[in-house]
Amino acid sequence: MIQGFADWLVYSLMGLDTSSRLASALDFFFYDSIKILILLFVISFVMGIVNAYFPVERLRNYLAGHRLYGLQYLLASLFGAVTPFCSCSSIPLFIGFVKGGIPLGVTFSFLITSPLVNEVAVAMFLGTFGLKITIIYVASGILLGTLGGFVLGKMRLEGLLSHWVIQLQKQSDAQTERWETAHVRFLKRLSDIVHDTWNIVRGVIVYVLIGIAIGAGMHGYIPEGFFEDFMSADNLFAIPLAVVLAVPMYANAAGIIPVIEVFVAKGVPLGTAIAFMMAVVGLSLPEATLLKKVMTWKLIGIFFGTVTLFIILSGYMFNMML
Repeated sequence: MIQGFADWLVYSLMGLDTSSRLASALDFFFYDSIKILILLFVISFVMGIVNAYFPVERLRNYLAGHRLYGLQYLLASLFGAVTPFCSCSSIPLFIGFVKGGIPLGVTFSFLITSPLVNEVAVAMFLGTFGLKITIIYVASGILLGTLGGFVLGKMRLEGLLSHWVIQLQKQSDAQTERWETAHVRFLKRLSDIVHDTWNIVRGVIVYVLIGIAIGAGMHGYIPEGFFEDFMSADNLFAIPLAVVLAVPMYANAAGIIPVIEVFVAKGVPLGTAIAFMMAVVGLSLPEATLLKKVMTWKLIGIFFGTVTLFIILSGYMFNMML
């Protein structure tokens, strides 16, 4: 429905040619803007209800008070694998986790894996590359999220969260304590939840639109075949170069898999192509723009740098195994 509305807006109402780059960019912008803003509101609202009756700080206190030997990172990564989100769509749920005070490393495990592995991507990967490569890809995506979250969690980066999200945490804790002390009924809480949800959406809407505009520009104007020349099998630095070139782009896994198939058909090593895909769906400038509302630039740099390193290592591992 959202895609149909975006198509009508661009091709019917605005009358743009379906083959033009401007039309492609605008269609992408309208579709993703509407989709992500709706997701942001719905997920923030649901997380508000969850926090009202199953306060997330209880989970936070449990994670802080029990030794799980890294299992929490694996569980967060598995949860990310079953959520059908792209990198930007994952951020509303990530904000909900951070707001509730879930340990930052655990939330990073979710954020890393969520765009990389989902049922649509798995089905397309299976049909394109077969069972063996699909299993290796899914396992590596979950492992990447688990290890990435573990490493980032050990860095104690909570002090690099933005002032905005720290205030959200404090307000959430105070509000939950007030509700529980006064035994406030659901209908009484609902107005506060809606108000808080709208404040979250209003706080990030500019970042959402800027981020998606960047992604739309990349989607519409990067020429076809631009990347193949840099990812040849005889280039020792093809994998890090592919990852760096992928970061400005923005697409979900389902959208990039057909491109990866073309790369492989043209002789690009599979590990290099998969590393490119991981960087496209797991790291992007639009994602960084959205995260700016939640993190300082230093924390974004640490997050992107850590995940980039793991993706590059994964690419070399794929090329040796496949």
